[in-house]
Amino acid sequence: MTERFRSGAGRRCLDFIRTLRYRGTPSETEELPDAAAWGAWIDRFGPFATPVRPASAEDARAVREAIHELLTASVRPSTRQRLNRFAALPVPAPSLTPSGELRWQAADPASAMLALLAGDALELVTSPEFARVRRCAGPRCGALFLDTSRPGTRRWCSMEVCGNQAKKSTYRAKDSAVR
Repeated sequence: MTERFRSGAGRRCLDFIRTLRYRGTPSETEELPDAAAWGAWIDRFGPFATPVRPASAEDARAVREAIHELLTASVRPSTRQRLNRFAALPVPAPSLTPSGELRWQAADPASAMLALLAGDALELVTSPEFARVRRCAGPRCGALFLDTSRPGTRRWCSMEVCGNQAKKSTYRAKDSAVR
């Protein structure tokens, strides 16, 4: 079974843009088709202790596409303005419960999550880490990830999935050539 939302890209904004799975391929799949899916993504990756139930996923998809454009292409002024506008929204505030646990709160958790994502993307593109953002070499994948390997030569977003598929394909090609 495929996990509903992928993680492990190295930054929250990179995990977020992976919600358009297999971007640019015939298998492209929208993982944020509605408010319930957006709420589930926030519940999995956000800082909130209680479930988030946004009214819509429209802003989430718009921010996702703006982040993807920011990371992969020359940015149009409208994209920059959209990201700046969302990054300026109130972010979650930490608070300490009577039992000593840290909880994050926001008047509008969905908007606060968009502010965190937009801010993370803006920080990434202005940091030295941006030079290590890579596109997965998997022919069906194309996801972006942050290469944190020492030599900076990582090829796949996930060794367990895309890397394993590539190694299997190479092995099968060699095996069939021998026969």
